[in-house]
Amino acid sequence: MKNKQIIFTPIGFIKSPFDKPVNMPIQSAAASGISGTVEIYDEFVPGLKDVEGFSHIILLYEFHRSDGYKLQVKPFLEDIVHGVFAVRAPKRPNGIGFSIVKLIKVEGNILHIENIDILNGTPLLDIKPYVPGFDCYPDAVSGWVENHREKISGMKSDDRFV
Repeated sequence: MKNKQIIFTPIGFIKSPFDKPVNMPIQSAAASGISGTVEIYDEFVPGLKDVEGFSHIILLYEFHRSDGYKLQVKPFLEDIVHGVFAVRAPKRPNGIGFSIVKLIKVEGNILHIENIDILNGTPLLDIKPYVPGFDCYPDAVSGWVENHREKISGMKSDDRFV
């Protein structure tokens, strides 16, 4: 099914303190305590039932400010080129991003979140609950990132993907 077009309809949008992709955290693990909100469009609000029981949620969104893609890129953690599928860079064949954020509270159609590493105004495609028993693999190996774990905390982006 090569070249089949897939169309997504946003279910809302994300508000954050980051209006530019430069100097924002590179991952939610580097965004400790940074607050934002998710605004869900009215027709999707019934889908939020029981989400407040989860401490963390997975946000799937569109890299709406990223044009084109590169199959090999230099990630923020090092100056060695890797294939795009071995990094989390925004310039991807399908500009889909994800972040695991802390859910603080739900007020109607607004989700208050922390540890946000997403640009302001980003279209939200989906929300999934983070379930440690499903999503955490203690014996997982992190490839080339293993050598850079200590760099992640507080690391900010530069202009390489603008």
